[in-house]
Amino acid sequence: MGTPLGNFIRAKRDSIQPESLGLPERGRRRSPGLRRLDLATCAGISVEYLTRIEQGRDRNPSLAVVNSLADALRLENSERNHLRYLAKITSDECSVQIRPVPPTLSVRASVLQSLRLLESGVAIVTNRLGDILAHTSSFQLVTSGTGLLDAAPPNLNRYLFTDPRARTFFVDWDDVADEQAFDLWQAPSLENLEWLTAELTPVAGPDFTERLNRHVVPRRGVLRLNHPAGHQLRLLRETLELPTDAQQLVIFLPSDDQTAEIIDQLQRQSHGRLRSIS
Repeated sequence: MGTPLGNFIRAKRDSIQPESLGLPERGRRRSPGLRRLDLATCAGISVEYLTRIEQGRDRNPSLAVVNSLADALRLENSERNHLRYLAKITSDECSVQIRPVPPTLSVRASVLQSLRLLESGVAIVTNRLGDILAHTSSFQLVTSGTGLLDAAPPNLNRYLFTDPRARTFFVDWDDVADEQAFDLWQAPSLENLEWLTAELTPVAGPDFTERLNRHVVPRRGVLRLNHPAGHQLRLLRETLELPTDAQQLVIFLPSDDQTAEIIDQLQRQSHGRLRSIS
């Protein structure tokens, strides 16, 4: 049985064509991508060692080996960070049985105060499990009628993968699903990740599990939303990390004048107050 580290290396190897690394074409082969021999040679390790890593039989590659693999696979910075993180959680030191533990849902008063200063804008406090812990009234206006905030507490992953309305609300549903599944690997703790995946996997199906195990680093672009009133919104996302709390403050900014006008119109039609969930 593989490990997250082995799965990621194998997925990246399968996605690379030998000629892109200046390697000769070796004719027809049964599986796509880069051969183990080629990757091992480029990384300066043996094929046997690479096989053990990919199959999960070696859980403790050194940092030098991890960096060599990253160089050989020509990973981008975000992919390199993910590779190092997977090496850390795959190590024998982390291989003890993990007891599922739900994350804390409380938000510090000073964070809520900061969110109130953004009340005229679209913003939320969330964690990497997708729990929406607090939000501005403008966020509620943008998501009104979609079902996203119906649960207590609302969770973006649960909504994405189990509520059919999500596929209409998110214009680029596949891209958003890729982003959310990838972000789960940066959960507040392994115990929290185990808690959510154990709860979500049985009801979310392969759309969730395949993404979680694919380790595709998403390319985050403009977030496009279909508002139930018939408008399409285009939003940019600025994320401020709150490392002490393992939470994030996410601000959604209109990417064009039309979106700004639509949000202004929604605000004029309805007035609300900050809602915090804890």
